[in-house]
Amino acid sequence: MRIGHLEFRPIDLEKHSDVCVSFREDSYLCSFGSAEQFHESDGKGAERYLEWLRQRMTDLPNSCVHVWDGEHNVGQMEMRLSRDNASAGYVNLFYLVPEFRGKGISGLLDEYAQKFFQKLGCTSARLSVSPTNTAAVKFYLKNGWKDLGPREDHPEVNWMEKIYVE
Repeated sequence: MRIGHLEFRPIDLEKHSDVCVSFREDSYLCSFGSAEQFHESDGKGAERYLEWLRQRMTDLPNSCVHVWDGEHNVGQMEMRLSRDNASAGYVNLFYLVPEFRGKGISGLLDEYAQKFFQKLGCTSARLSVSPTNTAAVKFYLKNGWKDLGPREDHPEVNWMEKIYVE
């Protein structure tokens, strides 16, 4: 799918598993200041992540995509349906490489997520964000997401929710 000048293509793990790991590591650095949580205490977090990603893409096709600007892979998105609300989606990851941040491009990722979820009959979406990732929080608020406060099960991150109005 193309939105604006960006193309959203399903992730090809055979070709781009290293890119997926790199993008996810950077997302942890942006959110928590370290990728230590990603790698986990046994150092096998990346392996488990790739298996999780493979399963996610099998369970819900087109839910995990790379974002392309021409021939340059500039981002990644991971989405799923909510476990506890059949009419809601959940965004696991919105990611853009550093040189594409702050240029108004993130809104195209948000637009892709909304179209993806609405095709599935969703009327809202949620995500979790570290309140210390101020750039992300600012982006979400600017794009119509509402901060619902800390998650009960993970108080280090806040729930954000966006209601889709037709």
